[in-house]
Amino acid sequence: MCEPRVLETRIGKTNLQYLLYEGSGPTMVMLHATGFNPWLWHPIAREFSGRFRVIAPFFCDHRNADPYRGGLGWNILAGDFVSFCRNLRIHKPYLVGHSMGGCICVLAHGLVPHLAERMILIEPILLPESWYEKPLALEEHSLARQAIRRKNYWQSSEEAKEYFLSKPLFRNWDCEMFDLYLRYGLTVDSKGGLHLVCPPRSEAAIFVGCASEDPWTLLPKILCPVLLLEGENSKSGPSLNLPKVAGLFPKGEYRLVPGVGHLIPMEKPTFVSMLIEHFFV
Repeated sequence: MCEPRVLETRIGKTNLQYLLYEGSGPTMVMLHATGFNPWLWHPIAREFSGRFRVIAPFFCDHRNADPYRGGLGWNILAGDFVSFCRNLRIHKPYLVGHSMGGCICVLAHGLVPHLAERMILIEPILLPESWYEKPLALEEHSLARQAIRRKNYWQSSEEAKEYFLSKPLFRNWDCEMFDLYLRYGLTVDSKGGLHLVCPPRSEAAIFVGCASEDPWTLLPKILCPVLLLEGENSKSGPSLNLPKVAGLFPKGEYRLVPGVGHLIPMEKPTFVSMLIEHFFV
């Protein structure tokens, strides 16, 4: 079983943690969704290690941000990602971004045109254009409100497991993905209690910062091949027409993934690996 190295690199005045799967081929970078962590790429990343150098950074609380004062802007995260690529001498990577990670891939192209060799964007967060005119406060952002109220203490791993399994969010997860979330998505305090690795306040700050930069004007300028994936049961609804979005990229393609919602990598990792194999290799 291919296990990654857990490393850090300096970004400004902070350290950014990442997973590294060694490989002699080109670099593939995988960016996770808000509130999750890079270990949820593991069942997919290990399939490409060796042929690719696979890297998965952790964007959560590497910067202090107040969810009540604008949060952590995704333009800042995009800048951190560009600095991350520079530090690790990543040139023309193959990018895979899920949800927030997909939007960060797009925003990074505003800082470094022609950044990627190819991109797969899995349900990228692209808000209605009017949202970028006046970003919402935490009280107006439903996902941020949910995040900051999220339960963040369990006495044991069994209690945590039972709690997560009771939630619809985890109902259709791949078994290994769920185990990885339990193992790496929680941290142990000095008294043996368990807390989320991405604390509710940090997750809320990221949600609040989602409207800091308008990505729509960048789409026609991204010239590399781009594949957009959408879950058949996703709740993005008519507010985000991903087939139409795919048409805004000069070399955009669209694929509907049957039987899943927004969390495509967590629910169908083998299928996502197959799509990456087809589009990147």
